Amino acid sequence: MTNPKNLQHPREAQDRLVLERLRQEGISDYNLAELGRLLIRYDGFPGAETNKKLMAELLEKWQLTEEELFERTRAIHARGGVYKVGSDKREDWT
Repeated sequence: MTNPKNLQHPREAQDRLVLERLRQEGISDYNLAELGRLLIRYDGFPGAETNKKLMAELLEKWQLTEEELFERTRAIHARGGVYKVGSDKREDWT
């Protein structure tokens, strides 16, 4: 039987690249939105432990709780424009 902690998410490898980029670039509206999006993607997923660890490290580095991140990203999305149509920066909720 497979250990749930070893399960891989179909987007895990691509998302790890995003997380590494976030770690290098630091806080911006776009990067906050990306981290929030990834936290939602992996919420409740029984695996992808490396990505979950990277997300926790980013929250700690940026001195945010998950709730504070979501509060900030709700405000960012309310203003609009973080994922601009026609931009190479777009959301990927798959």
